Amino acid sequence: MIKDLYRGLRCLIIGFSLIRQRGLRRFIVLPLTVNVLVFGALLWFGGDWFAGVLDQYLPDMLDIAVLKYAIWIVFGGALLLIAFYTFTLLANFIAAPFNGVLAERVEQSLTGNKPPSSGRVLAVFTTVFEALLSEIRKLLYLLAWMLPFAALMLVPGLAVIVGPCWFLLSCWLLALEYVDYPASNHEIHFKELRQRLRSRRALALGFGAAVVVGTVIPVVNLFVMPAAVAGGTVLWVKELSRKT
Repeated sequence: MIKDLYRGLRCLIIGFSLIRQRGLRRFIVLPLTVNVLVFGALLWFGGDWFAGVLDQYLPDMLDIAVLKYAIWIVFGGALLLIAFYTFTLLANFIAAPFNGVLAERVEQSLTGNKPPSSGRVLAVFTTVFEALLSEIRKLLYLLAWMLPFAALMLVPGLAVIVGPCWFLLSCWLLALEYVDYPASNHEIHFKELRQRLRSRRALALGFGAAVVVGTVIPVVNLFVMPAAVAGGTVLWVKELSRKT
């Protein structure tokens, strides 16, 4: 189990090194642009809206200045949490067709062979439709898990228990998100991918945990999406491509 956790974590590290290769660097331009725009817009509009709310209900008075700073700290933590999920989902949805191409090129650089769907990748409209359909499917699966957990977080006293479970759920969902790109290039359906990852649960959680941590680190989070696609492809090629 420990060995699989480490293998999964190491796949993201390999992914960061792969996207710096000459033949793959051009594929991170669009994901990076999407990340910067989405994350920047989220922080800008969210911060501006909340500053207006504070100014309206808590005017600048010396005796409540400490309260305003405390509220800002709490809001900052909540904003980071919202940004984590919103930013990841929206950025992946926008960049889904290009992530499939990146997964294809990474696999080709690792194995010397193109995946079976490489011919269809060149058919732009088909690729876009299939990629967006896959993202919608993953989003519905994510919501089916997240909504009950979010409800439990509101119950007093349960947050201490639900918090670690939420982290594990995030690891699992992000592993599914990024390994799905190379799996889809091999026409592996989402249901079968879940079965394969369940058979190597520690491997999936190790990879997902690395992505979660990378997503909340400033600057690093801008490059996590392409690195995770590359890392997910490494995970697929080395560990999951053969049925267990």
